[in-house]
Amino acid sequence: MTDHAIYHYIPHPRTKRKLEGDVDKPVKTVDLLPTGNSVARFNAWFAVKVTTGVGTMWCAYAFAALALISLPEAIRSHSTVTLVSWISQTFLQLVLLSVIIVGQNVLAAAADKRSEATFNDADAVLHEAVKLQDHLQAQDGVLTAIVDKLATVEARVAPTS
Repeated sequence: MTDHAIYHYIPHPRTKRKLEGDVDKPVKTVDLLPTGNSVARFNAWFAVKVTTGVGTMWCAYAFAALALISLPEAIRSHSTVTLVSWISQTFLQLVLLSVIIVGQNVLAAAADKRSEATFNDADAVLHEAVKLQDHLQAQDGVLTAIVDKLATVEARVAPTS
């Protein structure tokens, strides 16, 4: 290699950090749980636990079976109000919509942080691709100059017939 470089590579700061081993770990839900008071921590933890537990088909089947126990009585009442009440108060509340929404918000925050990290990585990759293109253009210039010099030397050295 020659003493003078035709190109000086400057890595993107995020790429440099990764090359040095200073890499952020993927964000997990637990990383976003509140760290302040114990009530907030417990509420967020509980909401996530309920969301992951209730957010399964097996739990949905169990809740549906539980709700169906009181459906015959609601139907036998021949009252629209009772039937609507069964649907809204028994069936919908049994699925714990509000707790699921809280848990989903915590999970969504983790997804947002992962998305931001993915964006930053994509930005670094783009930056590196641009720098690689610059490097290739610099090499092309040097190679072209070498080829031109070789052609000049060959023209001088070529035997004349």
